[in-house]
Amino acid sequence: MEPLTPDISEQKGPMDPFRSDSPLAPPPIRRLKLDDPEAAKEATEPLTPAAGSGPQQSGFVTAKRSVGAPQFSIRRMEIDGVSVHYGAKEAVKGVSLPVRQGEVLSLIGPSGCGKTTLLRSLNRLTELTSTATLTGRILLDDVDITEIEPTLLRRRVTMVFQQPNPFPMSVFDNIAYVLREQGSRRARKKSLEPKVHSALDRAGLFEEVKDNLDHPALKLSGGQQQRLCIARALAAEPEVLLLDEPCSALDPKSTQVIEDLIVKLRDDVAVVIVTHNLQQAYRIADHVAFMYLGDLVEYNSATALFGSPREQRTQEYVSGAFG
Repeated sequence: MEPLTPDISEQKGPMDPFRSDSPLAPPPIRRLKLDDPEAAKEATEPLTPAAGSGPQQSGFVTAKRSVGAPQFSIRRMEIDGVSVHYGAKEAVKGVSLPVRQGEVLSLIGPSGCGKTTLLRSLNRLTELTSTATLTGRILLDDVDITEIEPTLLRRRVTMVFQQPNPFPMSVFDNIAYVLREQGSRRARKKSLEPKVHSALDRAGLFEEVKDNLDHPALKLSGGQQQRLCIARALAAEPEVLLLDEPCSALDPKSTQVIEDLIVKLRDDVAVVIVTHNLQQAYRIADHVAFMYLGDLVEYNSATALFGSPREQRTQEYVSGAFG
C-alpha cells in the first residue's frame, strides 16, 4: 500500500521546507498586488463579522453569564460630557455615562482607548498628572466631585489596581490602617477586630486567613493579595468601587473567585471595572461601555452589546476583527 505521506527519511539531500513538494512546506500565502487599485482597496478594508455575530460567534461560546438581572438600581455617579487632555492630546472625548449601585459597569476597548483614564477620573487620580486637564462634570450623589476634598472622595470612591499592592505589614494591619486613618489612630486592636473581620469576610477572604491575621500580607498568594486589597478598599465603606483590570495577573481559579466576589458586591456598592477580557465582561457586567480612541462608541446591557451590537465598530471589536 502506498504511504499516505512521503517518508522524509528516504529523501536525498537536505529537505527544503520552502519547496512546494516538501511535506514541511507552509500553506500557500495569498499575495496582493497593491499597485492594483481593487487589490489595494481589499487589503485595507476592515474585516466584517458574519451577520448576527455575538457571544456564540465571537469567542464567547464558553462564557456563561454569572449574573442575573439587577434586583435594584441606584444612580451613584453621573459622568457628564467628560473630556480629558494630556497636554494637547485628547485621551477621553465627551463621555457621558451613569454609574449605578446594584450593577457592574465594565469599560472595554483596545489599549490606549481612554478607559483607564476615565476610571481614574472618577476619584480625581487623573489630576495627579501635571499635564492632565478635565472638562465636563462628574457627580457623586448629585455633588460635583471637584467640590469634595480629594482624600474624602477617595474614601467614598475607592480603587483597586491591576497589580496587588498590599502594605508590607500583617494581614490585620492592612485593614486596620484604613480604619485608623478614618477614625482614631490610637484605636486598640480589639476594638478594630469586628470591622477588620467584616471587611475580610465581604472580600471572601476571612475563612482563609482567620488563623493567620498576624502573618505578613506579602506571603499570601497573588489571588489572596488582590482580595486583601479589595477588603482594604471595602473597609472605607465606599459608595463606588473602581477596579482596574483586577484579574490580569491572576490564574483562572483566582480570577473566578474575584469575579464571583464582584457580582456579590454590586448590591452594596456601585462597581466599575476596566477589563481587556471580553469574556469576563460578558460574564459579570450588567452594562458595558465600549470605548475606542477616546470616544464612547456604544453603551448597552452586556447581553445586548455582545449579542446584537448597534455599532459596526463594536461588532468588529467583540468579534475579534481588531483589538
